[in-house]
Amino acid sequence: MKALQGVEGRVEWGEWPSPVCDVGQVRIKVAAAGLNRADLLQRAGLYPPPPGASEILGLECSGVISEVGAGSPWRVGDRVCTLLAGGGMAEEVVVDARHVLPVPEGLSLQEAAALPEVYATAWLNLFRLAALKPGEKVLLHAGASGVGSAAIQLCRAFGNPCWVSVGSAERLAYCEALGAQGGAIRGEDLEGLRDFGPFDVILDPVGGNYAALNLELLARDGRWVNIGLMGGRKAELDMGLLLGKRLQLIGSTLRSRDDAFKADLLDDLRQQVWPLFAEGRLLPQLERGFPVEDAEAAFAELAGNTVAGKLVLVIDPALA
Repeated sequence: MKALQGVEGRVEWGEWPSPVCDVGQVRIKVAAAGLNRADLLQRAGLYPPPPGASEILGLECSGVISEVGAGSPWRVGDRVCTLLAGGGMAEEVVVDARHVLPVPEGLSLQEAAALPEVYATAWLNLFRLAALKPGEKVLLHAGASGVGSAAIQLCRAFGNPCWVSVGSAERLAYCEALGAQGGAIRGEDLEGLRDFGPFDVILDPVGGNYAALNLELLARDGRWVNIGLMGGRKAELDMGLLLGKRLQLIGSTLRSRDDAFKADLLDDLRQQVWPLFAEGRLLPQLERGFPVEDAEAAFAELAGNTVAGKLVLVIDPALA
């Protein structure tokens, strides 16, 4: 089969051995694969896959099941999408059957490829780790990102007013159209977030240079969930604020979680989140699909920080 690998800061679409489908697994003929910042980091050699995971790029994909291992409830021909620790940007992938979700009713395979990673990330960090309750206020940094787009819609669906920080007025308008109450533009009026706070939960993929402001913006008993380090890995914190407000600082990653944890998380999504797509309360935010032959252009567009929502690579145009 052919697959995409990061090599010295670039990507190569080359030949790879086909994986074996074992007990409890399914083989998926891939239609499209979602593109995430983790793929940018892995391409640059900064985010290797966890031990035992595929070195092929891609943390999510969609397609059609072509082989079913013993013990799997799926059937050949089922249209699915899946969360992966790696391997999605390939002509086929073998995955734990528990990590597979049906394509939501009414969505294309391209749209479905943009769902598993961002909705799993948003649901895990807001509703499981931060234990978000109805009515609590949320701040989403990088609100126009794929995770941000999913988180805004989940907040709207579950009764949580949310605000965002973004990189431009256009991206702020995009977030407000999805359901955000408002927000601030990075580099212009980030301090203006104080006007909307205090917040009960902050979901933060930036880290370092937002740390001090996050502590100020959180309400008493607030939770700050850090999921990335786009703003650096080091910060000076006022521990008095941390103690005085009884704040929780939670570090979170999804890719390295074990198979059982991911299976439980995805079962949660299937029961509580996936039905909202059929009801029209959640919508895929797919900005653009790129042919896999144009993968470098797709990576460059994501790296330019102008994407609102998600990009996908189309692996098999006949399916997608």
